[in-house]
Amino acid sequence: MMRKKRRSCVETVVEGANTTTTTNSTTKAKKSRTTGRPPKESVSDDTNQSVFTKFLREAGVTVKRGATSNEIAVDQVVFQKRIEQQLRKNPNYPGIIQEFITGLESHIEDPENFRNCLLPCVPQLSDGDGSSVSSFQESLLRMLLGIEILQTSTINTLLEKLPEFMLDGAGDAGISVPRIIINQLKWLDRVVDSKELAAKLMELVSVAPVDVQRDIITSLPEILEDSQHNDIARELNSLLQTNTQLTVPILDALSSLNLSSSLLTEVRGAVMTTLAAVQLEDLPVVVKFILHSVSVLDAYEVVNNLRKKLELEQCVLPPALQLSQSRTRSDGAAAAASTAGSSVALILDGIKSAVRFQKTISEAWLKAIDSVDESENHKVIDLLVLFILHSTNANQSRRGAERVLKSKVRTGLIQEALLQKTFRDHSQVMRGYFPSILAVAQCLLRSPDPCVVPFGGHMYQLSFIEFDSYCQQEVVGSLVTHVCSGVGGEVDMALELLCGLVTEKPSEMALYAVFVKGILDYMDNLTPQQIRRLFHLLSRLAFGQQQQGAHIQDDMHIVIRKQLSSMVPKYKRIGIIGAVMIVGSMGAFQPKVKEVKDQPLPQETFRQVTALLELVRSSSDSSPEAAALYYDELANLILSSTLDPQVQENIAKSVLDDFQDDFVVDLGKEITGSFPFPARLMYNLDEEESQEGIAINLLPLLAKDIQNNREQLSQTKRANKRVSPLCLSPFFRLLRLCEEKQHHGDLEEIDALLGCPLVITGLDVVEKINSLSKAEREFLCNLLFFTINWFREVINAFCRLKETEMKMKVMTRLQNITYLQTLLERALAGTSGYVPPVANFDGETSDAATFASTAPVNKAKKDGTGKKKRKAPSKSSSENSSLLEEPTEANETQQEQPEKEKEKEKEKEKETWQGVSLVSYRQFFRELDMEVLSVLQCGLLSRSLLDSELQTKVQEEVLLGPAELVFLLEDMLRKVEFSLTSAPVKRAPFFKTRTDKSVGFSHLQQRSAKDIAACCVELLPALCSHLENCHNHFQTLLSENNGVVDGPATDVQEQQLMSSCYQLLLQVLNTTFSWSGFSLPGQRGLLKKALGVLAERLKGRSELTLEQLVKHSFEYLLNFGSTMPSLSTALCLSQLLSTVSEKGGNPAAYREQTASLAKRFLSQDWVTASGEKERGNKFNEALHTLLRIYLDNVDDVLKAVEEIAGERIPELLNAPKNESSPTWPTLNRQTFLVFYKVMMAELEKAVRKIPASKISDNAEAQSEKLLTWNLAVRDFHVLVNLVKVFDSRPVLNVCLKYGRLFLESFLKLGMPLLDYSFKRHKEDVQSLLKTFQLSTRQLHHMCGYSKIHQDTSLTNHVPALKKSLELFVYRVKATLTLNNCQEAFWIGNLKNRNLKGEEILSQRSQGSDEEEGEEEHSLLPQEKSEDEGQESDSEEPKMINGEGNVAEEDITDDSE
Repeated sequence: MMRKKRRSCVETVVEGANTTTTTNSTTKAKKSRTTGRPPKESVSDDTNQSVFTKFLREAGVTVKRGATSNEIAVDQVVFQKRIEQQLRKNPNYPGIIQEFITGLESHIEDPENFRNCLLPCVPQLSDGDGSSVSSFQESLLRMLLGIEILQTSTINTLLEKLPEFMLDGAGDAGISVPRIIINQLKWLDRVVDSKELAAKLMELVSVAPVDVQRDIITSLPEILEDSQHNDIARELNSLLQTNTQLTVPILDALSSLNLSSSLLTEVRGAVMTTLAAVQLEDLPVVVKFILHSVSVLDAYEVVNNLRKKLELEQCVLPPALQLSQSRTRSDGAAAAASTAGSSVALILDGIKSAVRFQKTISEAWLKAIDSVDESENHKVIDLLVLFILHSTNANQSRRGAERVLKSKVRTGLIQEALLQKTFRDHSQVMRGYFPSILAVAQCLLRSPDPCVVPFGGHMYQLSFIEFDSYCQQEVVGSLVTHVCSGVGGEVDMALELLCGLVTEKPSEMALYAVFVKGILDYMDNLTPQQIRRLFHLLSRLAFGQQQQGAHIQDDMHIVIRKQLSSMVPKYKRIGIIGAVMIVGSMGAFQPKVKEVKDQPLPQETFRQVTALLELVRSSSDSSPEAAALYYDELANLILSSTLDPQVQENIAKSVLDDFQDDFVVDLGKEITGSFPFPARLMYNLDEEESQEGIAINLLPLLAKDIQNNREQLSQTKRANKRVSPLCLSPFFRLLRLCEEKQHHGDLEEIDALLGCPLVITGLDVVEKINSLSKAEREFLCNLLFFTINWFREVINAFCRLKETEMKMKVMTRLQNITYLQTLLERALAGTSGYVPPVANFDGETSDAATFASTAPVNKAKKDGTGKKKRKAPSKSSSENSSLLEEPTEANETQQEQPEKEKEKEKEKEKETWQGVSLVSYRQFFRELDMEVLSVLQCGLLSRSLLDSELQTKVQEEVLLGPAELVFLLEDMLRKVEFSLTSAPVKRAPFFKTRTDKSVGFSHLQQRSAKDIAACCVELLPALCSHLENCHNHFQTLLSENNGVVDGPATDVQEQQLMSSCYQLLLQVLNTTFSWSGFSLPGQRGLLKKALGVLAERLKGRSELTLEQLVKHSFEYLLNFGSTMPSLSTALCLSQLLSTVSEKGGNPAAYREQTASLAKRFLSQDWVTASGEKERGNKFNEALHTLLRIYLDNVDDVLKAVEEIAGERIPELLNAPKNESSPTWPTLNRQTFLVFYKVMMAELEKAVRKIPASKISDNAEAQSEKLLTWNLAVRDFHVLVNLVKVFDSRPVLNVCLKYGRLFLESFLKLGMPLLDYSFKRHKEDVQSLLKTFQLSTRQLHHMCGYSKIHQDTSLTNHVPALKKSLELFVYRVKATLTLNNCQEAFWIGNLKNRNLKGEEILSQRSQGSDEEEGEEEHSLLPQEKSEDEGQESDSEEPKMINGEGNVAEEDITDDSE
């Protein structure tokens, strides 16, 4: 082995020589050393020379002069042995050694001789016996160093010679003499005086040039013995502080030295301090040394410090300088940039190798990144390291990296700006981790958390922009896979990214158009909005300005024609949507570039657009649903795109004429024909009754359409184009948008349609609904639906007009809608099995066909027994009821079991007159635009604005009635919930059809959440005004009725409407402020603006910080707490306060006020306007949430639970049967289950938050935790014992479920505390265990009760609970054993008892007498299902007072 080491050393010499030759190829040949150096004093006489030569010759080495290598005739081991023997046997020993060394010095005075002695000897091949000598031999000096008696002198001679060659370059053969001299000292079998050698080497380092210094330092680990490693490391460490040029060789040497842990820590600390001053090219070596010198104990600290000091941002130029240098980049600048990039790559490689082979380092990196709590403190290295961790093969690192990244993105600490900076500055390095980047992006895009999905999309986008074509192809392929997955949020984000890439990089995306086109095969899983986006990006690729993807044009035309010609409605819809999108791309307006005039659309393109529009029109003529969809899609295109004037004019030229011909009639014209009901002109808002007026010809069209449908069913041939009332609203929308585009928002040409009447029938026929035939009922319902949808579309069109007259007409149309909806509710109640006409045509028409005919009837039956009663309908808007009240009280009757059958019969008779809820029919109404909500900026018409004769004082002011306000707020709430509420993405079940919740939000979907939020913020002042009006209304009501809301003069319907307004306003505000987008950096201004609106109402306009805005907004909203009309409204206010408090930096500051308000609501008696107490499922749900808010925000949950369970519930038990707790009126026997469930859940959650105990805790900390657990166990005992009084199945179910969870938390967190506290707090521990034992015994009794009654809902909890009970017994035994009290533990048999504590004498229903055996001496249970209950009963009494019969006494006491 040692020979191999020597051989490798010489190989290093040769390699070093070659390296020197390469690096110094331009150096001239050295002059002869004899001519440039004066000769030494002639000390080496012929005698010494002859001794040296003689001894070598006798040992087998022939010394040669000149350029001839020395020859050796024997093996080097034999040579060394012979030399040593000759010297020792010489009479002059030890003086002969000096003579020998003197001869050596004389010989190597000649540079050629010295060179020969440094180079390997060659075998002497004479007389053919050279085969006995090895083909490779060491140099002469190396062999002499291997002789111990000569080693020290020879080393001294070599080191004295070394300075002579320090300043010389490579020799004739490219050999560096200093390097060869140092290599002679490597890997010696033994170093006689290692300490002296180390000292001399360090002396040489202090005076040598840099190149020699590097050679010496890097060779130190191979030269010195282990005993010198610590000393030399200290010297190297001090040298490192003073000479940064030697950083790399010193760290290389330190990495190879065997150092003590303390010294290694010291050296690493010194290296860390110099990190900022290290050259960029040396940084990889420094990082590698730091990470490879880490131990398990200090891994986190070292990695955290390294992360803070590693500034990769400084390794690259700022973008502005990069741009300026890119224009005038020289070769040197390019080389510098390349060096920087390669250095960063080497740094990351060092980190990668460290995390791959040391698990502790990967965990330390994750912990270091996770510990950063400010977004400004995150750096580029964080993202790079996360990608490195993800790229390793360890699943734990991969999952950890994904977890940390998701967490950081979700909390907004790692933002898209940092990701963009990482890609921009280190794209070459990031390219190496592309597989990990792609995998992480896929993971984020598939996440159910909507907060992290956009970050994954940004990763995809930057990967496409920054990387090469291979990566671009992979990105597009992955996005296409996401689209084809069918998961809603994933598909939306992938399509949005593809659209963005087509916009930004059209020429690059054109290369992958074929991949995107493949999505056309998977359109069955896409929603209409997703199909729009798909065709939008495909048509942009194929028919865009540059037409980079022209190769897929033919495929697109083929697909569209195939879909349009299909008889399946679904595919025809896809064809219409796709064709309109293609028209939008082909006919897009091309703005002028620089000085060039606007380019007109090429005639060929215009011809293709015209032909495509004609094809779609002709394909949809025979189907009213298809035609209506065509009109809607064309209207959306005109609204969202800028079309070429020729195309725009072509679309608009016939729209106005066709609409007049199809749907409008003159007032003077007589209406002829036979209709189910007499035709009448209704809802005319125009004052002058001139013959030139117009009307919407609705009733005749509907009658004709029904007749045409019957004829079409009886005929085999398809009907030609027919005018259907289905197309009325879509066609008008198209007409209105065309007029807006052509006249720049002016609708004067069509404003007569706002006030014109409709040809319908007298609406008093609704009162006779029961006397009509089924066909007549359905005809009437259709008429009402079409009328309402017409008015909704009219409001969409004219809501933005500023003239007072027009605003009054819009308000009147709103009143018409609310009144017609009350009529429609009654008509629907009397028309079972009715399916309304479709109003949103981009969804499945089968939705209407599968609309459950029983749903409206069922809804009517549920609502029919509600407490709300309607007066006869009138046109006064304030008397119209809201849509919200119906679903709010829909399920209320489910708990009203004691009602008599006669009362039910009476309610059934009223069912028809009370109507059904329209909630189930929302998909059959036309969508209102966001602009309609601007009507909310009008004031509220309330009692304070009316005079004694109930006439408005100010006629010219446009005011909203309560019913219209409810109508608008309901629509706004649905919109903000759809757009701003981020629900987790759920994959659709495999066998169940997916219900599309986006039906009725087609227009809303085409606007971003940011736009919707901005609209809501603009409306906030109006919403606050309405909120204050509602507050004033109920404040006035309370003052008039001496503090009660159900006074004798109360208008029940008006109060219900105002209560609905109040609740809706709070819900809209809460949903708006709950938008997750407010946490994004770019939306902070919008959040401050929104909070500023609330704060202004209280403090006036001023510049405030975010925290001040939150404070003032909270105070403003808190003022509304005194006028809450119902518990559900109070809940909405509490939720809004919690939401607003979370927007600041210190939510805990508002917890006390939130808890106080919630407690006030819980302590309030809630009655309806009619004087009855609130009750029902909705009330219970609101109470459940409000109680949770109270316990979540209260300072001490355990004391709050103790107050309710220990004081309020006893009040309830002492109260009469149907009464409530006097202090908390919301607590009665009907709501006990709500209180009990929340208290058990919050108690279990509270004990999980008690810090785990450690043996290192001081006495004070142990005592505090013991007090907390004592209170928690006492609360638990009280709650468990309540089962004896309230023994219904739901209460038992709650107790079994949360009892097990509490027991598991006690075992995990409480028992370790008892282990450590037993000796110091013996009495407290015994008391706690005794109290807890009483609870576990009661749980055991409940398990027996469940088994006896064979109630599966209860017995499902029994096995897991019994397991925990048994674990508790043995855990107590372990605690006693740990504290040397094991004799206090014994096990007995616990008798099975019922909930009252009475013994169960017979176990016949169980059929297992063995489980309930009477053995008293068993130490370990034989049957698990029984004995844990026995044990939980028995061991503590013995421990507490040492009496063997205590268990029986306790059982008796407990059962009383």
